[in-house]
Amino acid sequence: MKEVSISINPATGERIAEYARQDEKAVEARIAAAEKAWQSWRHSDIAQRAAVMQKAAILLEAGKERYARIITEEMGKAIHEAIGEVSKCAWLCRYYAEEAGKMLRPREVQTDARKSYVCYQPLGLILGVMPWNFPFWQVFRFAVPALMAGNGALLKHASNVQGCALAIEEIFGQAGLPKGLFSNLNIAGSKVESVIADARIAGVSLTGSEPAGSAVAAAAGRHIKKSLLELGGSDPYLILEDADLSLAANACTAGRLLNAGQSCIGAKRFIVLEDVYDIFVKLFSRSMAAARMGDPMKKDTTLGPLARRDLREQLHAQVQTSIDMGAKAVLGGHPVEGKGFYYPPTVLIDVTPEMPAFKEELFGPVAAIVKAQTEAEAIALANRSEFGLGAGVFTNDLLRGERIALQLEAGSCFVNGFVKSDPRLPFGGIKKSGYGRELSREGLLEFVNIKTVYIH
Repeated sequence: MKEVSISINPATGERIAEYARQDEKAVEARIAAAEKAWQSWRHSDIAQRAAVMQKAAILLEAGKERYARIITEEMGKAIHEAIGEVSKCAWLCRYYAEEAGKMLRPREVQTDARKSYVCYQPLGLILGVMPWNFPFWQVFRFAVPALMAGNGALLKHASNVQGCALAIEEIFGQAGLPKGLFSNLNIAGSKVESVIADARIAGVSLTGSEPAGSAVAAAAGRHIKKSLLELGGSDPYLILEDADLSLAANACTAGRLLNAGQSCIGAKRFIVLEDVYDIFVKLFSRSMAAARMGDPMKKDTTLGPLARRDLREQLHAQVQTSIDMGAKAVLGGHPVEGKGFYYPPTVLIDVTPEMPAFKEELFGPVAAIVKAQTEAEAIALANRSEFGLGAGVFTNDLLRGERIALQLEAGSCFVNGFVKSDPRLPFGGIKKSGYGRELSREGLLEFVNIKTVYIH
């Protein structure tokens, strides 16, 4: 029987599509086509590459409602968020179209040489192993800088969002990218190492879980290939005694409920100083309770379902174990009965570091609130994590906020707002949240040969 990838509508639990997986012969043909296309693309000028990305941005904006529907049908994101995701991809394309030329310009260095400089050359074909939770954004975040640097890009997308993968492949083709230079590999996860091992693959970028990242990094290491990992997070948000609590409650709600809580940089642990703990819990719980859960295709819905049944089961097990260990649910805490994979906004208080709600990533609309006696204790609790992706601080003293931001062990730290990615700024984590950076100049240079040229 031929293997297939299956798309299931998370709002109904119904199967909506099947996509035949590619066999070894088909994968080989796609890699060969990408290699052939890259041999020309690597010598293309920056203006040619930029023109493709500008056209891709136009196509994304023109088709954003259609693409958003594909996203929502396959992984359950609220439709207004899906539209925003597509628009953000267009912004990314325009950003690199306008800025990559300056970023890739050779840099002369004064040395003892007659002439010496640093230049940036493409590596080859880069494999992107991408997840389902932002099925357009995370692919474009990987592919656009790779392509603008002169590389080719192969995509191994999550099996439940193959409709998104095909749509993205279509967009790049219509934008004028050489045939085969960007290609979707519909293969099982077990086949990824064989692709990494292929001599034509120069590097691999993965966004996903810690186990997936560990496996891909190990495979890349065995074959001495460059790798970049953007993994999970358990982002701490510090609510200090001088914070604007209404602002903090609303921002923390937005950061926790975005994408139904299925975001690596979602706000997850809320560390609140004792003086404002009770009032923050009240304001935050009220704000979380105001979410409108329902059909993600309706424009007034703010909270859709989780993407899969097993994800809901895993989240609820984490909640239940934390409650069994002494946490209290002051809001939510039980799966929603009926069709679809819904989980309500949930607020846990009296959370301690030994509980899953503190030490594990909660991939859903569940908030863990922790009380701290002092600023120093709050910082220590924030850093008491295997993860280090994002963090937030809420205070009316901006100098204090900046000082604390510099002490938090994370790749990004926002003061008085929730963490989000921006094409103009590098994005990535430390510790078990991964390594390397995406976006901005740093992301563009992840998959290039930074070459020294020295002329005596």
